[in-house]
Amino acid sequence: MTNKEQNTPDNQVSQSNVVEEKNQDVKQETCQSVHDVLDSRDEKIIKLETELLQMQQRERDTLLRVTAEMENIRRRSEQNIEKAHKFALEHFISELLPVIDNLERTLEMLNKSDNNFEAITTGVELTHKSFLDIMYKFGLEVISEVNVPFNPEIHQAMTISESDEYDSNQVIMVVQKGYRLNARLVRPAMVIVSKIKSI
Repeated sequence: MTNKEQNTPDNQVSQSNVVEEKNQDVKQETCQSVHDVLDSRDEKIIKLETELLQMQQRERDTLLRVTAEMENIRRRSEQNIEKAHKFALEHFISELLPVIDNLERTLEMLNKSDNNFEAITTGVELTHKSFLDIMYKFGLEVISEVNVPFNPEIHQAMTISESDEYDSNQVIMVVQKGYRLNARLVRPAMVIVSKIKSI
């Protein structure tokens, strides 16, 4: 093609169309690239927002779990302190029970009709009473009831005795008193249990 043919109006229009088509292609590609970039950015934003929500939920769950655990620890500590206050004397009291037993045996052995021992008897009775009053202040309870059903949680059966007077499985005699400290057994009562006589 000569220079004249290239510069003809038809040729110029054709070249112009080609240039315009190229420009449209470039615009479409640019628009497509911009859409791709925007779509990619939107996906990243959505992904990041989802991750943020998941992290916030995990943080809330962790906070709730830690709060509940701290509350449990506080409650257990309070219970342990309360038990320590209630039962701190348990060992000490259990060591003093033989002293109470000896005072009671002494009172049983003293001849109360003999005037020579009246002062001693009165002294031992007062000592026994004041000793028990102090123990009761700290939550000590005596287990010494008779004619009650045998309870293996607080009684220890020494023997079984046949009886017409009592129903079967009743405490008919306390051989040694039992004691509880704040409702916890320190020493079971040693008892004789009834059994209906067989015919």
